[in-house]
Amino acid sequence: MPPPFAITAAGPLPVPRIPGQRRSARDAARARLGWLLLAFMVVPAALTVRLIDLSILEARPAPPRARLVDAPPRADIVDRNGVELAQTFEAYAIAVEPQKLATKPAQLALLAGKIAAILTDRTPAQILAELTSRDEFRYIARRVLPSEAKRINDLGEPAIHLKREAQRLYPNADLAAHAIGYTDDRGHGMIGMERAREARLADPATRGTPLVLSLDVRAQQALADEIRGVMLDQQADGAAGVVMDIATGEVVAMVSLPDFDPNAPGRGTQDGYLNRATAGTYELGSTFKAFTLANGLSAGTITSMSRTWDASRPLQLPGHLIHDDHALNRWLTVPEIFIHSSNIGTARIALETGRDSQRAMLEALGFFKPVDIEIGERKTPGFPAVSDWREAAIATIGYGHGISVTPLHLASGYATLVNGGIYRPPTLLKRAPGAVPAGRRVFSQATSDTMRALLRLVVLKGTGKTANAPGYHVGGKTGTATKNRNGVYLSGHNVSTFAAAFPMEAPRYVIIAMIDDPKGSKASSGLKTAGMVVAPMIARLVQRIGPILGVQPDSGRDIDVSGLMHDTGEIVKE
Repeated sequence: MPPPFAITAAGPLPVPRIPGQRRSARDAARARLGWLLLAFMVVPAALTVRLIDLSILEARPAPPRARLVDAPPRADIVDRNGVELAQTFEAYAIAVEPQKLATKPAQLALLAGKIAAILTDRTPAQILAELTSRDEFRYIARRVLPSEAKRINDLGEPAIHLKREAQRLYPNADLAAHAIGYTDDRGHGMIGMERAREARLADPATRGTPLVLSLDVRAQQALADEIRGVMLDQQADGAAGVVMDIATGEVVAMVSLPDFDPNAPGRGTQDGYLNRATAGTYELGSTFKAFTLANGLSAGTITSMSRTWDASRPLQLPGHLIHDDHALNRWLTVPEIFIHSSNIGTARIALETGRDSQRAMLEALGFFKPVDIEIGERKTPGFPAVSDWREAAIATIGYGHGISVTPLHLASGYATLVNGGIYRPPTLLKRAPGAVPAGRRVFSQATSDTMRALLRLVVLKGTGKTANAPGYHVGGKTGTATKNRNGVYLSGHNVSTFAAAFPMEAPRYVIIAMIDDPKGSKASSGLKTAGMVVAPMIARLVQRIGPILGVQPDSGRDIDVSGLMHDTGEIVKE
């Protein structure tokens, strides 16, 4: 047979193909082309089916990242001097899908420990509980700093998600918490000014402009420090305090204890959320005697400082016997009634002045409705119905029993007493000089002048001696009332209050401090009265905040009280 190919000098010659072989190659090429065309048709169709399957047939809830709600930005809140009270900053939320963790169950405790080493306010056990939850989605932490979030991301667990959030920060922690308030996880204000000015703070048009409050953080810190110290020393149930500008009604400081940290509101106690300054009503005792005397002056009942009232024995009224805690058992002049805090003498002045006049004064002072201020945490005072406003009610209300108001009511009332007799509603917003409301007249200038002298006399010679701050010419009145709980008087339990103003020759500020149920201590010689519990704190506080608020001590100029004890002339009638 001839060889299948020939060898030449140029190499092997191509083998000639027979007709059957050429047809087979052509058919194979056509087949490959057909399969290729089919693939181009089938793959897009398969992808389309899969997309439909993913989007419709296997539809699932939104992924965790969609559930990490990004709180909207809010305007900052600052004090009257521009100090930050609330601000928004960028933080992260850390969440986990426990059912999708790549980390093996045996290694979850180790992972929890690594996360806890980064988030030092959470324990490994707390984080492990989130990682092993049966829920589809759990938060591990909110308000995480970017640097911490990066370290957690570097751990490499794909089921742990990070989301940037706008978070609210309160740099002073619990300072002025009740006045400022806090926001929830969605960024909405819950209490205080955060809630009261929600629209203003959240409005895109005003977010760039801080909301300026009337508070002064320096005075706020001093008040909180002093009143907390007394509350702890006395093992008291609570406390409240207010510092107010008597000319403008601006609240410069407001404290309610116990309180809470608005950075972590869920960790506070229910008692801590009560704003005792605006929503806690108390019988504030003998601090009310100043209003009774002012009303007696206005009505013409008190015609002279030398006029006397019978306090030689207890005053018997239908169903009620009124006595003095430190009875002098004689007739007393107006200054003596006030500086010795005589219930009997004050009750007699109230009875002579009359119910209608008493009610009209209290209504003019705003004591029949919630205190007129921006925040929503307010409570209506307690007082008897007109039908029950008989002799006993007139007499006891005259010295601060049978009517309950908030400490801020009392602050507004005392501001009215000493500022020339003009009531202006209190405010937590800084008022420009031209924006101070005209207010309404309650007492005459002459009545106000007399009351300033009487209040100063109480601190110089009466129950408020321990409130005297050298050079600041403090005036004020003590108030020690039996605690009333749900209409029942609790023997041995007091509400101790001091109402003060300074400097009395030209008053600038009113201070109210209230201690709820002091127990007595070494500092108060075991006593629970306002003169021993609260008044010494007032003296310390005035010396701390006076220079801050622009009031310098003056050892010379003081209000003249020399004529009060010997005056036989007529008082100017309103």
